[in-house]
Amino acid sequence: MTRATYWLEHAWLGDRVEPGVLVETADGRIGAVRTEVPAPPPGAEALRGLTLPGLANAHSHAFHRALRGTVQVGSGTFWTWREVMYSVADRLTPDTYHALARAVYAEMALAGITCVGEFHYVHHSHGGTPYADPNAMGEALIAAAAEAGIRITLLDTCYLAAGFDQAPNTHQRRFSDGSAEAWAERCAVLKERDHARIGAAIHSVRAVPADQLATVARFAEERRAPLHVHLSEQTAENDACLAAHGRTPTRLLADHGVLGPRTTGVHSTHLTDEDIALLGGSRTGTCMCPTTERDLADGIGPAVALQRAGSPLSLGSDSHAVIDLLEEARAMELNERLRTRTRGHWTAAALLRAATADGHAALGWDEAGRIEPGALADLTTIALDSVRTAGPEPRLGAETAVFAAGAADVRHTVVGGRQVVRDGAHTLVPDVPRALAAAVEALR
Repeated sequence: MTRATYWLEHAWLGDRVEPGVLVETADGRIGAVRTEVPAPPPGAEALRGLTLPGLANAHSHAFHRALRGTVQVGSGTFWTWREVMYSVADRLTPDTYHALARAVYAEMALAGITCVGEFHYVHHSHGGTPYADPNAMGEALIAAAAEAGIRITLLDTCYLAAGFDQAPNTHQRRFSDGSAEAWAERCAVLKERDHARIGAAIHSVRAVPADQLATVARFAEERRAPLHVHLSEQTAENDACLAAHGRTPTRLLADHGVLGPRTTGVHSTHLTDEDIALLGGSRTGTCMCPTTERDLADGIGPAVALQRAGSPLSLGSDSHAVIDLLEEARAMELNERLRTRTRGHWTAAALLRAATADGHAALGWDEAGRIEPGALADLTTIALDSVRTAGPEPRLGAETAVFAAGAADVRHTVVGGRQVVRDGAHTLVPDVPRALAAAVEALR
C-alpha cells in the first residue's frame, strides 16, 4: 500500500478555509482529514499556501495548443480560425500528437489541473485511412496523460459530416468513421485504466446526422459514461439546424435522447429560453470555456440562467489560448458583469466548485474534487505570497484564488497522492517549456 501524508498550511474544504489541515493518503485516496494541526508532524510533506481539490479541465483539444500566438491577432471569425486549426490537424501523427499532448498535459499539471476531458476527434490517417491500431491517436493521448501525471477522460468523438447533408471535407475525413455504428465499434475496443476513463462525444448536430445521434447516446448510456457535445457555439449552426430540421440544436438533441445528467453541452452560447429549460430540466451539464469563447469572438453564454434552471456548470480551456482554470472561473463571473452591468453572480466558492467537484463529475470522476475521506487524493496548492496573492487574509483564500491568482501561482500539484508538481516544477517532465516548443515546432 502506497501512503503519503500532507500538511496543508491552509485548505479550502468546500465551504470554508481552514488553517493547519493534515491529509493522510493511501493507494491514491484520502484516508483521513484532520483539522487544527498547527505544524507539520514528522514525515508529512508541507504544502504552504492555499490547497484546493485538484482542478478539472472539462474541455480540451490538446492539438489546439500549437495555435497559440498564431491566431490571436488579425480579423476573421470562428470559421476562418477553423481553417487554420484544420491545417494543424492535418499534420498530426500518433507520435507527434503524443509529444504535443504530453507537453500540454504537463502544462496543465503546472496550472493545478489534475484531470482533463479530451474531446478527441482526430482518429485516422490522411484521407480517413485507419491506422494499424484504429485507436492509435486516442492511445497516444491516454499515454501522454500518464506520462504527464494527470487523469484523463478520453471523450472519443463521433464526427461524420461537414454540415447538414454534407459529406466530410478533405480535412474532416481523418475525423470520420463513416457511421455512428462504426464509431461505436471502434470505441468499444478502448480500455479504461487507473488514470483513464472512456467517454463519448457528439462533435455537434451539424457533424452527426440526426438519425445517428441516438446511437452515440445509447453507447454512452450502456456504459454509464459521460457524453459531451458542442452546442450552439455559433449562430450559423443554429440557423442551419432550423433550416434542416425546423428546431434548435438543443431541441434536436432532446428529441433523440441525448440530454440527461451524464451529458454536458459545451459552450451553449446562443440558446433560446426553451433551450435553457430543456437543458436545466434534464440536468444536462454546461461546460463554459470563457477564454476560448472570447478569443474566437463567440459571445457570452447564459451561464447564470442555465445554472438557475438546473444545469451544473463546469469549466474548460478548450483551444488553450491560455491554460488557467482560475482565469476561466474568474472570466465566467467577469463576463457576466460586462453583459449585465451588475456584479456578484457567483460566490468564489461556487466558481471553485465548477472548477473542481462539478468539473470532475462532468468527466465521470465523481469521487474527485473534494478534500475529504474516500475522495481521490488530488490536490492543488496556490501560493499566498506572490505579487498577485500577497495581502489578503488567508481566510479569504477562496476569493484570492478566484479573483487574483492564476496558473503562475500554482506551487504544488498532487495526483493520486503523488506530487507531480513540487515548488512550481514538474517532477515527471523536466523542461516543460522546451517540450512544448519542440512539439509545436514538429508540426510546422
